[in-house]
Amino acid sequence: MKFAVIVVDMLEDNFKGPVDHPVIKQFRSIIPNVRLLLKEARKLDGLVVFACDSYFREDFLFKGNMPPHALRGTPGADIIDDLTVCPGDIVLPKRRLSAFFKTDLDITLRTLGINTIAVAGLTTEACVLATAVDGLCNDFYSVILSDCSASRSHEIHEAIISIYSRFPTYPTLRVRTADAFFVEVKEGGIREGNKQKRGKGETAYG
Repeated sequence: MKFAVIVVDMLEDNFKGPVDHPVIKQFRSIIPNVRLLLKEARKLDGLVVFACDSYFREDFLFKGNMPPHALRGTPGADIIDDLTVCPGDIVLPKRRLSAFFKTDLDITLRTLGINTIAVAGLTTEACVLATAVDGLCNDFYSVILSDCSASRSHEIHEAIISIYSRFPTYPTLRVRTADAFFVEVKEGGIREGNKQKRGKGETAYG
């Protein structure tokens, strides 16, 4: 297994606000785990990709309820100081939810012989999920790292993790903790963990 860890949208604008705000607390709670994730990924010769929103104020995404943020060239689009970009890491600007959408991530991963991506960061239900699903759609094994991702609430996070822990695309798209994923990396294979046997009369979708 040759892998990349993709850390999504751990950016200054996403952490703005009082430290005791429930959303900020949810977001900040994963920082220690993400730091450990990066340390172990580099130790195991994995590629580290920071996929970062880099929007224009005029972007279509801002025509709805979402306010402009992470605007290209502003401090709000910078990676938070808690995480360090090291030589060999890739910082990938993106204009939409998925790190694959109209970027060169696909060709970069293929050039480096990577077949598996593990996705962390913000938010579980949006950019983390979009990147993981797009990875699957581009024929990469995709892993959502449950303890290195966060949502606006714990309930939303747990709902997404529950759905994709039982999703019929297993094992090409699966949920793992960071520790469980690195066990798979070291063993060179996928451990049985959330495979669901289909019952009599069930379709591929349950």
